[in-house]
Amino acid sequence: MYFEAEIKRRKYKLEVSETKTHWLVKLQQIGEPNNASYEISKLEYTKFDDAISFLFNGKSFMLDLVEAKDGYTIFTGNSYRNVTIHNDESLLHESLKGAGNLSDSGSLTAGMPGKIVKIFVKAGQRVASGKPILIMEAMKMENEMRASHDCVVKEVSVTEGASVDTGAILVTFEAN
Repeated sequence: MYFEAEIKRRKYKLEVSETKTHWLVKLQQIGEPNNASYEISKLEYTKFDDAISFLFNGKSFMLDLVEAKDGYTIFTGNSYRNVTIHNDESLLHESLKGAGNLSDSGSLTAGMPGKIVKIFVKAGQRVASGKPILIMEAMKMENEMRASHDCVVKEVSVTEGASVDTGAILVTFEAN
């Protein structure tokens, strides 16, 4: 699973995959070139009530979790930390809300990895508010992205059937 997390105004990309015996965790601070990979044994992990206990690099960690609106308040190491968590679904919803600023930002970007299913516009075309720009499939759902207000397409940077990564520029718009 893919997550984005924020703690103390630092944002991270977090990818977690599971095997029979371990969780494999890849962590990268957004804007930094390096990433780290970790392996956490399921044998050294216990969950009870709202707490998690696990061994990592020979050290014992205890996390007491309290669910918040968009993440958790975590008590560990004698201090509280607020961690905002965004999973694939919430990132998709945020990216679709972000489509409301299409021509203000100058471009429409992918809020998460996906596949371009249908493109409704081409360079030079005027697009009226509320009209569809493209359909992108993400998380097995087709999402129609619409113009929030009148704009003119400068360039379409993708083709139908193309797979795109998070942050990929899909369509650019002429400045008003």
